[in-house]
This record gives sequence, structure tokens and C-alpha cells, in this order.
Amino acid sequence: MPVVKALTGRWDEQEPWSLATYERTDGYQALRKVLGGMAPDEVIQLVKDSGLRGRGGAGFPTGMKWGFIPQGDGKEHYVVVNADEGEPGACKDALLMMNDPHQLIEGLVIASYAIRCGHAFIYLRGELVLAGRRLEKAIADAYAAGYLGKNVLGSGYDCEVTLFRGAGAYICGEETALLDSLEGYRGQPRLRPPFPAIHGLYGAPTVVNNVETIGSVPHIVLRGVDWFRSMGTEKSPGPKVFSVSGHVNKPGNYEVPLGITARELIYDIAGGIPGGRALKAWFPGGGSTPMFTEAHLDTMLDYEGVAAAGSALGSASVIVMDDTTCIVRSVLRLEKFYAHESCGKCTPCREGTYWMVQVLERIENGTGTEADLKTLLDTCDNIAGRSFCALGDFATGSVVSSITHFRDEYIAHVEQAGCPFHVERVPLGIS
Repeated sequence: MPVVKALTGRWDEQEPWSLATYERTDGYQALRKVLGGMAPDEVIQLVKDSGLRGRGGAGFPTGMKWGFIPQGDGKEHYVVVNADEGEPGACKDALLMMNDPHQLIEGLVIASYAIRCGHAFIYLRGELVLAGRRLEKAIADAYAAGYLGKNVLGSGYDCEVTLFRGAGAYICGEETALLDSLEGYRGQPRLRPPFPAIHGLYGAPTVVNNVETIGSVPHIVLRGVDWFRSMGTEKSPGPKVFSVSGHVNKPGNYEVPLGITARELIYDIAGGIPGGRALKAWFPGGGSTPMFTEAHLDTMLDYEGVAAAGSALGSASVIVMDDTTCIVRSVLRLEKFYAHESCGKCTPCREGTYWMVQVLERIENGTGTEADLKTLLDTCDNIAGRSFCALGDFATGSVVSSITHFRDEYIAHVEQAGCPFHVERVPLGIS
């Protein structure tokens, strides 16, 4: 399965982030095409026909999401880019913004035109300092060149873009918490309905899309639906950037067609396991998704294939763990992350993640009992589906799946009164 370069093609150019490079490589031609004669509804239909699905995790059809925005309602409409990439193992949006910020800006203007939005926002994770600097420069250059601001390219369409830096809260990757933060409030998820398409930023209809999703739009406009659908699968078309980390010889971001198998991605593209060691477990969509084992290597990495196998594609952040990894310690590290990042708004998530950390620490330190496994599963049952947002579900995925696939390892911790693995070993390529 070949690596493709649609979104990442300019990364091989000199200074791919510059306006000069972007314009030299067909940059802003899609915007010219849209503003030169396409009606907003035509753009929405084009994106619907392409089958583009949200690249941020849920995989919701992008064109359908845009189509939910009511027209002729007399309200302001907004497009907000979710650039708050904080998923353990995810690092592709940061590089998309660092290496090709104009791709995001062009896609953002097209999306704004499609839903009749005059002011768009990019909500950037605060720690992504270099990406922020590149975006600032790109936005300024786009204004100077007439791609942003009043009367874009002489079309009569006005589009303003504001870059907003978040404060590094994982919860603000959830779209309604992001909107609250953007409005100046504490970032906490809202009760839905109403959904952002009806009551979003400042109470107005709002589209929230991920960086990679918006960056795909200019390519679809310029190259067409058939080109986009020539890659991927029928229900999950197009290319996708996968972040591969952990125990692989060549960690990195790889753009491949959706539907590639995990075996191809991990062994053929990412170089396999260092030292020829055995694969023990892997996450298909970052630490928030249920883990898989070697038995799942032939799972197709698209939205349907991963879901059918019992997990989720999520952010497509594949974390690989070899046979030296302590599963209990790895899950404990993830639970500490989710307990720390819980916004505290709802009881199941706030209390449940805290207590799961205590139980997992007990098992890892050698003072746990077999009954603790039931306690963990009962706690997960009381969290999943009972929280304001998906963070509660995310916190349970690794716990339930690890007990399902590696129950014997948990029992070994109990019977041996401690971890059977070397404690100094750092098991995952995440912090």
C-alpha cells in the first residue's frame, strides 16, 4: 500500500509554509474556482458527494454537517477550526499547520463561503508555538494578498479570520467546551441538544471542523469528487494522515488511503518493531480508543473496519507497544492523564477517573486484589455513556480493553505482589 501525498505534498518544497510556495503549487486556485462561479450550496453538495468525513475523531460526514446550518435565518454564521490537538499519540494537525498553514486558510475561506459565514476562527492549542507563529504570518500574508478581508479576490464576499490560542486544556478539544473557551468562559462541555449547528458560538449557527478536515476541502474542489473517491473505501473515502508512535522503527506521520490494514501501516510503512520483538498491543486512534492486539493486525483502518473490530479510528493516532510493555502501567499512565484533564463538571467522570487511578496504582504497586478488576469494570460501567461529553468514554476504553485482552497480566501483578516488568522501562512514546 503506497504512501500518498495529497495534504502533505508541499512538505517536500523549500519553505512549504510560505505564500510564495503555496501559490506556486496551485495554492488558492480552489478558492478562485469557488468564488469565480460556484454558489454556496454547490460547494456544500460537492463536499457531500466527495464523502469527506471529519478527520478529528468522530468521522461525521462533513458536507452533511455544513448542510445543517440554517439559511435565511438572519443570524451570523461561524466556522471554527478545532486545532486543539491534545490526544495522546496525535501529532498530525500540528505539522499540517506548521508546514502548510495556507492550505488550512484556503479551506477555511471556502468552508465559510459555503455556509455564508463572514468571520471564522482558528482555536489553536497554546503549546503549539511554532504552528501559531506560522499561522499568524500566513494569515497576515493572506490578508495582504486579498485572500482574506473585505471583497475577497474582488468577489464581493467578505471573510475575516481570527487566531485564538487556548490554554492547553484537553477538554477544549470537545467542540462545545471549545466554544465556551472561545467565548471567554471556562472550557466545559455543554448539554446537547441544542447542537452547535443551531446554537453554537455566541448563540449562532456554527460549524466546528478539525484541521485535517478543512485542509482536505481545497483538494476536493480543485481535483474533484472522483479523484477523492479513488482512494479509501466506499464509506470512508480519501486519504488520511496517521500518526504512528511507540515501538516502531520509523515513527512519524504517514498519509495513506483509508482502508489500509494495521499490518501494512505498522510493518511495511513504519518499519516494524525495533529489534524484531513481538507486537503486544496497539491503539488504533490514540489513547482514548480501546486497545487491540496482534490478532487485530489485519483490521482495515477506516471508520467502519475499526468499529466492527471493537474500537474506533478516532484521531488515527496509532500507538504501538512491544512485548516488553507492562499493560497495567501503560493504562495507569493514560488514566492519570484523563483524571488530570477531566473538567470536573459531571460526577461520573470527575470521581470515576480519580478512583480508577487509585485502583490501578494499587495493582501496579503490588497491593491489589483480583476483586479490583471487577471494581474497575464496574466503575467503567458507571462512567461510559453517563458523562456530559466523550471524555468519560475515552477514560474507560483502555481499562476495559486491557482487562479483556490481558487479564492474565493483571492477575500476575496480584499474585506476584508487584509488576513483573522492569519499572524503569518507559512503555509508550507519549508523555
